[in-house]
Amino acid sequence: MTNYRIAVFASGTGSNFQSLVDAARNGDLGASVELLVCDKPAARVVQRAHDAGVECHLFTPKNYASREAYEAEIIEVLESKQIDLVVLAGYMRLLTSVMVDRYAGRLINIHPSLLPAFAGKDAIGQALDYGVKVTGVTVHFVDGGMDTGPIIAQHPVPVQPGDTAEMISKAIHAAEQQLYPEVVSWFARGLVQLNGRHVTVNKPV
Repeated sequence: MTNYRIAVFASGTGSNFQSLVDAARNGDLGASVELLVCDKPAARVVQRAHDAGVECHLFTPKNYASREAYEAEIIEVLESKQIDLVVLAGYMRLLTSVMVDRYAGRLINIHPSLLPAFAGKDAIGQALDYGVKVTGVTVHFVDGGMDTGPIIAQHPVPVQPGDTAEMISKAIHAAEQQLYPEVVSWFARGLVQLNGRHVTVNKPV
């Protein structure tokens, strides 16, 4: 049984949360999913967490004086659960320095483009409007900027003539659900090294 513990932050349907839970169950993650943090108590991901037996920390941001206030509360929960890695998976809120500084080097996100291209909202729409031939998925460290942290891994998704946003979105989601558990497993095995903006993954030959 692994003792590497992750918390997943999500706001929506939770497809990436589910892929992480499934990988943990199958023994492919090398980590246990100990906690879901969600800012939308009615989100589908909450039911997924209940079904998987994963503890939830649910909160409504408007009930707090500031982002820093609810992040301080979240940190208390993370520390009580001895969380090793915070995994953002469709969490739709920018983090403040309260969270980013405390979990620097242990806080990752997944973004539906090949960063640094098409950061921010509607990355798939941005890529299609630009006319790219290849887009993809990026897993990166969170550093307080908008999708600006050091890149850990990327997976390309080709764009064919006539592809719609819905078609590309489906391919992106499939790539995310493959890549994210793999990257988390690297952390669980101690393979990821961060040096400035450069990330090295020391996978066995």
